[in-house]
Amino acid sequence: MFRGIGTVVNVAAVLLGSGIGVLVGHRLPQRTRDVVTDALGLVTLLVAALAALAVADSALVDAVGDSAPVLIVLGSLLLGGIIGSLLRMEQRLEGVGGWLQGRLVSGGDSAERRRFIEGFVAASLLFCVGPLTILGSLSDGLGNGADQLILKSVLDGFASIAFAASLGWGVAASALVVLVVQGSLTIVGAALGSFLPDAHIVALTATGGLLLVGVGLRLLRIKQVPVGDLLPALIVAPLLTQVVVVLR
Repeated sequence: MFRGIGTVVNVAAVLLGSGIGVLVGHRLPQRTRDVVTDALGLVTLLVAALAALAVADSALVDAVGDSAPVLIVLGSLLLGGIIGSLLRMEQRLEGVGGWLQGRLVSGGDSAERRRFIEGFVAASLLFCVGPLTILGSLSDGLGNGADQLILKSVLDGFASIAFAASLGWGVAASALVVLVVQGSLTIVGAALGSFLPDAHIVALTATGGLLLVGVGLRLLRIKQVPVGDLLPALIVAPLLTQVVVVLR
């Protein structure tokens, strides 16, 4: 199989799952759709917790010391949040969703527009923030196989069914974000080789896990955490790890 096949399969899974979800969603009452979204939010929190536990991974602890991992994640979120809020990343992501809604869905009231944007933003974050996105795309680009992205495709396919049943076609539009993000990471992996040590990847994974907590809270309608503004933390995490390694 060629490099990038994992991203192709993932995009197809999201589109297929979204189509099924929209068809099923029209036949389900609102209460049922809300329950489906709540269930997905709970599972997202579970996945987030498992990823965040990487903060105790021996590869990171050995590289930066016992007390530094949590501080690295904290610093990544703080610095990433400041950068993202100044760049208005959450607002820009919502703007992309609104632009796509205007091009792909004719008519519709403000509630429908809000539903499309929420589906696009929530699905984009869920499909692109998780550790499998980073690790799977890099592994695919390095020529180590697309097994991780194939697994992610199955998970995203089922998740998109649940999302689209509740949030509509905005979920399908998130396939564009999946294509851009995972495709870019695959290209990076192919061009630069194995450029991140294990400790840096672990820090990135743990930080991504906490971002997924924000996604879960949004899905459960507990708090609208501006996860989009926190996305730069995924870049800051390995950089901070390198700083600590050099200074240690």
